[in-house]
Parts: sequence; C-alpha cells; structure tokens
Amino acid sequence: MRKLSSTFIALSLATLVFGQEALWSGTNVKSPVVNADGTVTFAIHAPKASRVTVSGDFLSPSETGQPGQADLKEGKNGVWTFTTGKLSPELYSYTFRVNDMPILDPANVYVNRDIASLTSIFIVSDAKGDRGDLYRVNEVPHGDICKVWYDSPTLKTKRRMTIYTPAGYDKGRNYPVLYLLHGAGGDEDAWTTLGRTAQIMDNLIATGKAKPMIVVMPNGNPSCQAAPGEWSRGMYQPSFMESIAPGNQPAATMDESFPDIIKYVESHYKVAKNKRNRAICGLSMGGGHSFAITKRFPDTFDYVGLFSAGLHIGQNSQGSFYDALQSSKEVQQQLSKLFAAKPHLYWIAIGKTDFLYQQNADLRRYLDEKGYPYEYRESDGGHIWRNWRIYLTEFAQKIFK
Repeated sequence: MRKLSSTFIALSLATLVFGQEALWSGTNVKSPVVNADGTVTFAIHAPKASRVTVSGDFLSPSETGQPGQADLKEGKNGVWTFTTGKLSPELYSYTFRVNDMPILDPANVYVNRDIASLTSIFIVSDAKGDRGDLYRVNEVPHGDICKVWYDSPTLKTKRRMTIYTPAGYDKGRNYPVLYLLHGAGGDEDAWTTLGRTAQIMDNLIATGKAKPMIVVMPNGNPSCQAAPGEWSRGMYQPSFMESIAPGNQPAATMDESFPDIIKYVESHYKVAKNKRNRAICGLSMGGGHSFAITKRFPDTFDYVGLFSAGLHIGQNSQGSFYDALQSSKEVQQQLSKLFAAKPHLYWIAIGKTDFLYQQNADLRRYLDEKGYPYEYRESDGGHIWRNWRIYLTEFAQKIFK
C-alpha cells in the first residue's frame, strides 16, 4: 500500500485539530454563511494564526489556473472572516490555509473528494430552478443509488459500478439507459459526488424536463475493480494516472469490455434493449471512452455526448488529433459506419479555455469535412466540474425524446 502524501495527512490532522478547538473553545463559528444579498461569509476560529487564507473556485483563478485566494481578517476572539462579492447560483468548493497549512473548514461537514484532494463545498441558489437549486436536494420524488458488482469476462474480474434508478422505478418498465463515464483519476463515485447526478436527475425528471431513465456510472479504469478502499487492493492513495500506471496493465481496454456492462444492466434491470433507448456520454477520459466505444460498436447507441473529451487513437500521441484521424483508415471506417447508422444525436461540448480544446476542434474539423452531423456546445471556463455538471444537465434533456 502506498504511503499517504504529507499534504493529505496534514490536511486531515489540521482539520481534526481545528475542529476540536472549535468544539471546545466556546466560539460559535458558522461557516460558510450564504447571505441574503448573495454574498458568502467564511469564518474560522484560529486565535494563534498569523495568516489565514481561503482558496476556491468562486475567486478569480491564478495565472497558473489554480483556484484564486483571498485573505481573511482577524476579529474578536481569534475568529477570522472573509466575505465574497455576490456569487452566481452554483456549487462551489474551497479550502482554508492557516499559517500556510491547508485545512478543510472545521465548521462545514460537507466535503467532496476529487482523486486525492478533499475540499469543503457549499451551494448558492437565488431562485427555484436555477443552477444551485438543480444541484441540491429538493422536495421531489427521489430515485435510488445502488453500488453493484458485475462480472467482466473480458477483463477477467468482477467490477463495481453505480446505478441510479428513477423515482417510481418499480412501477415502470422498459426504461432508457444513460451510460455516464468519469474522467482520469475518477471512479464510479465521481459523478454522484462531484457531478451531483442524483440531484440533477431527480430535479429534471420531477419537472418533466428529462424522461425517467436509468443512469449507469461504471468504473472507467480497466485495471481497477472499484473506487479506492472498495476492493481488495485496500486503502491506497488514488492518483490521476492510476488506470495506466506501470504494472497495472488490464486484460482489455474499456471500450473492448463495455459490452459486459451492457449485458449486466439489460439482464438485471427493466430496460428497453435497443439502440434508440441507449445513450452514452463522459467527461475528459470518459469522453474519450465514449468516442472509442461508439466507433467500435456503431449500432449500439443513439445518443453520444463528448464532454471536454480526451481523444486518442491507439498509442500514437505525436502530431495533432486531426492528423491521427487522417492517417488511420481503421478509425475512418469505424466513424463512417457509426454515422451511417444515423445516431439521433452526436453532441460535443467543451470550455473555451479547456486544455483539450484543440483536440475537440480537430474532431469537429474532420466531421465537418465528412459531412457528419453533430451538435456543438461551447461554454466559458476550462476543464472543470462546473462545466461538466452543466453538460450533463443539458444532455439529459436532449435524449430519449
């Protein structure tokens, strides 16, 4: 088992220490507080600190693209505070630094894990139906989230995935299925925690904006059976490149093994077993998987979504993606068969400052030259969950109509 990083240990210990101090100091610190005017106030009891900062995605990013940072001011009883300007409806993440030591907010129990990073989170909402409202739990019928294990003969192992079934599932039949894939470093938990899939689907379905559907969120790392700590490898520290680390070579690729997932779903759930009732989409690596899976199995999915897709052809990483497409007769034939099968929707979405922007532009250039139809969605921002939650929200409303 790998050793935990010093930053991770420091973050956990510091949070415990400051949390205990807040409990027994007699200081009633509330943080974060979403104010009536849309500003948010952060507070932390740190009487011995010389400097306290907060960093988060609600602040302007640094030149390196890292979350922005702001200083808290010390007030009475050693309580440091900072109030933002008015924030737009959204789910936000942040951490504190006390004397340059990163810690979670000890007054906030709501935390997300993104690969090996932990951040405190909060939601801002101005009105019913806005983005923040869509991401929170509302008084609507709720679907169920299950963690299931399935056999993958192609990968020669058992694997775990997350499955959302809509409210009233037991009373219905022949549901359509959306296969939703995560990015590099993620796992079958990523879309339900960072992506707020259950909340988004519950709210969209309850308001009639999306059809009731099953959402399948598999683990996209062929060398891993499940999320960290959920399989026999134990409580190792996850890493961004875990799926392709040396010594972890799987028996097959994700696209080669994907029929094992479909077989399990269609033999264990009340689903319609045809192309027009299957959709697939994914972010980053998962967008690349969606590209690879659909060109390998051109008659399987009627709806395809590429969110900030990491696009690759074989092991060739030299030159542009457009050049790779032009040089691969096999991929050209696969894409020809895919679009000859006339998918109802081929949807490409990416942020203007995403580092994968050019790859996706290369794909669009190739599709344009071939006359293959697709829809394109360009948003502000880069390679971030804020965009991917938006893309899922919009894609879910386009499918199975």
